[in-house]
Amino acid sequence: MIDFDQLDKTIHEKSRLSIMTLLSTRGEWAFQDLKYDLGMSDGNLITHLRTLAAAGYVQETRDDTGPRPRTTYAVTPAGTKAFKSYVDILELIVKTINPG
Repeated sequence: MIDFDQLDKTIHEKSRLSIMTLLSTRGEWAFQDLKYDLGMSDGNLITHLRTLAAAGYVQETRDDTGPRPRTTYAVTPAGTKAFKSYVDILELIVKTINPG
């Protein structure tokens, strides 16, 4: 029996799942690149990034050395572990539906 309570509610929201998927598969990303690829507004994206950062799943890095400040985000080790657990539960759900 699948324990759906194990699904991490922080990651489960669609936008945060998208962010975690991109950052987990591609490494560090600039805020503007995330915004472009996800089609999200500045306010919406920063809200979800702050939620993920508060959970310890993503880390922000600011670079103020160039002509324009650049902020990048990357998944932390805790975020990697949480995302893997989330995906493992999804795989269990898929295997339950398609046992063959």
